[in-house]
Amino acid sequence: MSDKPPLLLSLARLIDSFNSRLGKACSWLTLFLVLGTAIVVILRYGFGIGATALQEAVLYSHALVFMGAAAWVLQRNGHVRVDIFYQAFSPKRKALVDSLGTLFFLLPVCLFLGWASWDYVSNSWSTLEGSSESGGLKFVYLQKSIILVLVISLVLQGISDLIKFANILTGRQPAVEVNHG
Repeated sequence: MSDKPPLLLSLARLIDSFNSRLGKACSWLTLFLVLGTAIVVILRYGFGIGATALQEAVLYSHALVFMGAAAWVLQRNGHVRVDIFYQAFSPKRKALVDSLGTLFFLLPVCLFLGWASWDYVSNSWSTLEGSSESGGLKFVYLQKSIILVLVISLVLQGISDLIKFANILTGRQPAVEVNHG
């Protein structure tokens, strides 16, 4: 018998790897957020100089930090969870609860968000929308596309988690914590 994991589990690992790399890359933008914001404040209040492009770049980065890393945070079980009973559940019961949450909350919300934002993003791309501010960045369409990055990465992570939950529920995978990073 081969040590090679089943195809679906390999897919889950591939998705996890993608979201982990995306999340880690986005997390490095927090350094730019701090430095960029400090520079904008120093320029504005210390020298009376406006830095619109830098200020907008900080906003773009802020969006990427939160929306680009959301799936990675989900993968690492880092989102806020209010649980009274969940923490005492067995790993199989946790997998069942998480599966239901993914199927009935995460995926529908992501699909609705993707559907609701599609025209907003595509209209921006059709005109290659730029900043309305003098000296602003010409890439507003890229910033709006971050919404779809959020949707796609969360849907993929939901699929990955469902594969892992199914393996736990069927006993094909040891009943350990799925979201381990």
